[in-house]
Amino acid sequence: MNRWLSLTQLWHLFIALFREIIREPGVLFWGILFPILMALGLGVAFAKKADVIRKIAIIDTAEQISGHQGDSVITAFLENSCEINSSEKNEEWKWKYIIKDDKLGNSIFLFYDMKWDEAMILLKRGTINVLITGRDGKTEYHFDPMNADAELTYLKLSSIIGEGRILTEKSSSEIKPLTVTGTRYIDFFVPGLLALGVMMSCMWGISYGIIEKRSKKLLRRMVATPMKKSHFLIALISVRFTMNLIEAMILLLFALVAFKMKIQGDLVALVLIFIAGNIAFSGIAVLVSSHTANTEVGNGIINFVVTPMMVLSGIFFSYQNFPEWAVPVIKNMPLTMLADGIRSIFNEGAGYSQVALPILILTLTGIIFFAAGLKIFKWH
Repeated sequence: MNRWLSLTQLWHLFIALFREIIREPGVLFWGILFPILMALGLGVAFAKKADVIRKIAIIDTAEQISGHQGDSVITAFLENSCEINSSEKNEEWKWKYIIKDDKLGNSIFLFYDMKWDEAMILLKRGTINVLITGRDGKTEYHFDPMNADAELTYLKLSSIIGEGRILTEKSSSEIKPLTVTGTRYIDFFVPGLLALGVMMSCMWGISYGIIEKRSKKLLRRMVATPMKKSHFLIALISVRFTMNLIEAMILLLFALVAFKMKIQGDLVALVLIFIAGNIAFSGIAVLVSSHTANTEVGNGIINFVVTPMMVLSGIFFSYQNFPEWAVPVIKNMPLTMLADGIRSIFNEGAGYSQVALPILILTLTGIIFFAAGLKIFKWH
């Protein structure tokens, strides 16, 4: 028992804890069926509330403004009706237009001047949902027709840019539906749901499990056994990782079949960031549950950790909707880094080099929190 690591002891602990989990009927519903139902329901019918601030990409306006496309409706609108950004702050928008409404609230449109490839990346991240081009005097609106928010943005824009004219064959406006892989809402939602599943499974499966065992005096009995607390915690984390892997594979298979999703990036990078996310939240879970013996207190602490990230980290909608001062803070949250990493691999074709930094940060976060939790962990 003086060895730092006993594989036999770890294996028996793993088997015992795994059997304890799979014998609970709730695991099948909350861990496997519930995420699929969420993906199915939200993927088909989800439409979030209209945003106060709407961000739109204007493609290749440099030539239009310089006179090559001077007759474009969008060019005239930008030059004559919009406020030009003259701020010295690092604000990326170039033009702003405000529709004032005392009853329903103001609608603020921020227009970004960018290339097509840049706009597609922001579209997949949920930062923008409409792209506008002006060619030969004609305004073209590019958006996903299945995105209700994008359609609402288009309707408002077409009314103010086209001065309320109804689209006809002779109109100067034209709709160009986007069919690029990775631009649908379900493409945005499923990677976030995978990341959310990792966090919730680790925090509740590990933290609450330890706290409940401590409150029922079960951990006290383990003190009398020839077992190290490191072995117990590693075995518990291994069981939870196995369950997370099974749940993620089932959800992913469902999304690939039901919604024809595609993983455009590196599969190895996807596996690595998934492992890093499990390490990060397992370490956090161990630290959270290292001392608490009261289930009510433990419930509050876990919710205190998971709720802000669940709301802020861009799982159900883009965190770019939050105030600009909050975005840098949100980006550095563990759940945000995990969701953004998985989403970039799914939709942007990212490889290991693009997600290496989040993998490193998440792994170090988990190791540091686990070491701290192991240091102060108590059996009773």
